[in-house]
Amino acid sequence: MCLVLFALDAHPRHRLLVAANRDEHFARPTSPAAFWDDAPDVLAGRDLDKGGTWLGVARDGRFAALTNYRGAAPVPDGPSRGALAADYLRGTLSPAAFIETLSPRAASYQGFSLLLGDATSMRYYSNRLEASPAGGIEVGTGIHGLSNHLLDTPWPKVVRGRRALEASLGLDPQAREQQLVAALSDRAPPPDEQLATMGAPIAFERALASPFIHAPERDYGTRCSTLLSIDRDGRVCFVEYTWDRKGRPGGLVRHAFAIG
Repeated sequence: MCLVLFALDAHPRHRLLVAANRDEHFARPTSPAAFWDDAPDVLAGRDLDKGGTWLGVARDGRFAALTNYRGAAPVPDGPSRGALAADYLRGTLSPAAFIETLSPRAASYQGFSLLLGDATSMRYYSNRLEASPAGGIEVGTGIHGLSNHLLDTPWPKVVRGRRALEASLGLDPQAREQQLVAALSDRAPPPDEQLATMGAPIAFERALASPFIHAPERDYGTRCSTLLSIDRDGRVCFVEYTWDRKGRPGGLVRHAFAIG
């Protein structure tokens, strides 16, 4: 489970604001957000098992975020979904062009949703969205949310997160960061009748339904929280909080650069 909240062209200073949680098994090796040795223009955390990423940005202002699609039929031996975000960030194709090259082979992957952006556009694509255009769907301005279903599916954590992001837009950057980290750290599940139940034990369904996941009995939970801003003048700020398997703060990294 993951959560990506973002405001696109909804703030006078920031072209894009993102607040996101990555949820994963703690046994899966991961490196904190950094510029990659083998792709120096890419800033992202990295899955050390397959080499891909779930969220990142490049020095030219390109942005990518990936979530798994919960409940999709399994695809045996499917290729790494994290490579999709990594390949886009390494490359030069526009969001629409990259998705066009992906769509003919998208069914070979496990279920996913993909957000791709550049200086002029944001596109959404899922291999579980029926009749999706070959170049993906253009994302409109405003406040959006994506978890482990389709874009803006109104799961309680998505609705709650979008409200928190919208409420933070009028704050100064420091206060906004504090408010968004608090929203991403929220462990309160919704009422049982609002759960997107898909066959897991009810205790695990409750854990999965909160913005911050803490499921120590499965060694699973929120591994990191990311805040990203891309300003209209080309300034990028990337902040990543990491969390340990007990749900405690594990580290903090900050990166800032100018798009060039």
